[in-house]
Amino acid sequence: MIPLCMADRGSTQIIKKIGGNPEVKQHLETLGFNVGGEVCVVSALAGNLIVKVKESRVAVDEALARKIMV
Repeated sequence: MIPLCMADRGSTQIIKKIGGNPEVKQHLETLGFNVGGEVCVVSALAGNLIVKVKESRVAVDEALARKIMV
């Protein structure tokens, strides 16, 4: 398992674990990040990521990306 911010660009990954406090977990779940779901890193700039999750593109900062394990 690695944090999402270290995942290869352009390859589809499966979310294995979501860390953080309950509020962070709820926020990520609202955005579509669920354990067992697919996520793909589209681009990265200065630690911030644009990811494709559930047919949507979402911007995630590095702190949140480190809580998503793939």
